[in-house]
Amino acid sequence: MSSAINFPAWLRADGRKGIRNVIVVAYLVECAHHVSRMIVNRVDALNENVAGDVHLIGFPGCYPNQYAYEMMHAVCTHPNVGGALLISLGCESMNREKLLKDIHASGRPAELLVIQETGGTKATIKSGLEAVTRLQAQAAHVERVPMYLHELIVGTICGGSDGTSGITANPAVGRCFDALVAADATCIFEETGELIGCETIMANRAITPELGEEIEACVAKAEHYYRVMGFGSFAPGNADGGLTTLEEKSMGAYSKSGSSPISGLIKPGDIPPAGGLYLLDVVPDGEPRFGFPNISDNAEIIELIACGSHVILFTTGRGSVVGSAISPVIKVCANPETYRRLADDMDVNAGRILEGEATLDEVGEEILQNVIDVASGKRSVSEELGHQEFILTYKAFEPIGPSCLPVRQIA
Repeated sequence: MSSAINFPAWLRADGRKGIRNVIVVAYLVECAHHVSRMIVNRVDALNENVAGDVHLIGFPGCYPNQYAYEMMHAVCTHPNVGGALLISLGCESMNREKLLKDIHASGRPAELLVIQETGGTKATIKSGLEAVTRLQAQAAHVERVPMYLHELIVGTICGGSDGTSGITANPAVGRCFDALVAADATCIFEETGELIGCETIMANRAITPELGEEIEACVAKAEHYYRVMGFGSFAPGNADGGLTTLEEKSMGAYSKSGSSPISGLIKPGDIPPAGGLYLLDVVPDGEPRFGFPNISDNAEIIELIACGSHVILFTTGRGSVVGSAISPVIKVCANPETYRRLADDMDVNAGRILEGEATLDEVGEEILQNVIDVASGKRSVSEELGHQEFILTYKAFEPIGPSCLPVRQIA
């Protein structure tokens, strides 16, 4: 893949580049959710020609959580975000003034409305609409510059997996990842709870023995977490779709990573320091206390986005219709029957591999072309349909150590 491939992007003050110029309206507690949603809905109604450039995000919790703050900071200062409107009730624990200050420090315009001070629902919606108009005007003047393939960060996740996922869509994404890594782009795969049994294979792909040990330890942590909670990452729909064991599901999920060396192990909100392939550890540290590690696929999508992902590759066998706020989601359907039923929600039909109509390499190239097209401005199917799902809950993580991000040796 030629490193000369480029597409227009928005240059941020921190030097990062975005493929979208989204304004986020962020509620800082569930009590501010409705007001925030009404602001976004009314902006969309007033601006049909630019619908989709104002996204609703937020954190529902009232009590403090460092992970939630760091995630909100990461997504509000994501390269695809051009400005942020924060909506607070006024008595929640989220440090709204610090978040506002941190967003300003990133060079983005940001405003804060406190419902208890602004005058309630109607007054805050009115003020919010005015604020979004100001933020859009400022974001419209951000400099456009060329962005090259090696500057992209691409994340991947599988959801609604079935017996075809590990045969078609997942390994095809792996082919795409190999091409991106060869071009020195950054690729992120997850999730350690669905990679149980693959830890030794991944450790052998690590660029240092110490990183390999960290990978094995994080999978062991995930296994312990699930054992204590009394369940694993294996849904009834997985069994209905033909998967028989967690190990079988893990091998299918693992195939999304391709065959490139693993350059590092990161946690939600960590930005990979250089091109290469990275494993995202999404299982909380410490003893289990927050319930299921991720209560839906979208929780993991947001964690991939918090790590800087410009685009998300979502593979599915049984079918899924979700997208995401902030970063475009490209749907890769593994099962040809599912594709025929849900074609209007899919970008790539990897099921053609199963029917002998395409090879893994050909579908991998098609996925890569979709990444380039979407990065160049084409809307993915989920974007066209208006999908902007977002979910954030409580977690706790410890900082990664130096063994997790070893310096790559240049040959």
